[in-house]
Amino acid sequence: QVQLVESGGGLVQAGDSLRLSCVDSGLSFSRHVMGWFRQAPGREREFVSAISRGGGTTDYADSVKGRFTISRDNAKNTVYLQMNSLKPEDTAVYYCAAKYGRYTETVPGPNEYEYNYWGQGTQVTVSS
Repeated sequence: QVQLVESGGGLVQAGDSLRLSCVDSGLSFSRHVMGWFRQAPGREREFVSAISRGGGTTDYADSVKGRFTISRDNAKNTVYLQMNSLKPEDTAVYYCAAKYGRYTETVPGPNEYEYNYWGQGTQVTVSS
């Protein structure tokens, strides 16, 4: 059974950094493509970033390119989202997501329906 637990959210000021973590408690983390999504109040959930099973392929939403970095540690069953130069518009609940990946270095499209498993979310609030 796949269980995803996010942590690392909080209240920060514009320009600050945060690192989100997501631990996959299942036995198949290395077979999972991992993604991060976010949902701001009154808005639909949107894609933020994804990383392939092997970690060699990543994808980012245009709004976070150059500021956010996704990484994974397969030995720790953990995926990270390093968020730098945070902006008030980054305020949202951030969700970790997983899906089984057939290939080692591919990522799916930026669509939440690609993913089968979801965490409960962690709140990130950026004040101006």
